[in-house]
Amino acid sequence: MKAIYNFDSVADYNKFNQHETLHPLVNIIDFSKADVRTGSKMFFNLYCVFLKDVKCGDLKYGKQTYDYQEGTLVFVSPGQVIDVLNKTDAYQPMGHGLVFHPDLLLGTTLSNVIHNYNFFHYNSNEALHISKKEQHIVFDCFNKINFELQQGVDKHSKKLITTNIELFLDYCERFYDRQFITREHVNSGVLAKFEMLLIDYFNSEKPEEIGFPMVQYFAEIMNFSPNYFGDLIKKETGHTAQDYIQAKVINIAKERVFDLNKSISEIAYEMGFKYPQHFTRLFKQRVGVSPSEFRNLN
Repeated sequence: MKAIYNFDSVADYNKFNQHETLHPLVNIIDFSKADVRTGSKMFFNLYCVFLKDVKCGDLKYGKQTYDYQEGTLVFVSPGQVIDVLNKTDAYQPMGHGLVFHPDLLLGTTLSNVIHNYNFFHYNSNEALHISKKEQHIVFDCFNKINFELQQGVDKHSKKLITTNIELFLDYCERFYDRQFITREHVNSGVLAKFEMLLIDYFNSEKPEEIGFPMVQYFAEIMNFSPNYFGDLIKKETGHTAQDYIQAKVINIAKERVFDLNKSISEIAYEMGFKYPQHFTRLFKQRVGVSPSEFRNLN
């Protein structure tokens, strides 16, 4: 049975890839220096960004699988497990990576914004595919970080390294925006399916059985991570996925309040609200009047 590798420190990951530890909290990895190996399951307590140059097995990340292709960036955040399904075929790792411990961010501006980079929580099949020109930018950022590592640690190191990591992540955010745009024909299909799933949800018993629909519910049905799905909907509509759900809920509710055979509370429970007052509050926020007032106005 294959061992599970636990990477709690940058030094652990450096050792695994035959690298010297120049800084205890960060490194740029050249995977060609690593020994030939087979696939394994790995637990990371680190932030990692992988740019692999060759296929190296079927990566399993959460519920999804993904074949690494040249020019693809995959992001890992602390607490995540990566498993490679093909554990028999040996391969030579190739490519580069950025690895840094969360403690590197303490007291830096990056610590205040790291949670804004949603792509650290995307599934691997939602990885970032970059062009040759974009790869040059990635390597430029990596080279700047590596340059600082080669100078030794001084009072300027932390600021310069974390500033360059933040610059790199900002570029990745731009690249993802480009990827959302270039995949617009696919995204429009996702939005249409989301719309149908919402309609089907409210035409079933699910609101009373499950409750008010959450973004994660629809993301899982459509095989997306909640973060990627939310960002995709935001890019397509200008609204968050939760806001989109609430708008659909209110549109349906505006029709149902005209059923005089049902009380407002009954309609609220039918729509998945645990408490009728929550339904009334949301309705008034969206429409400007309460459900009862809306019923009487029309």
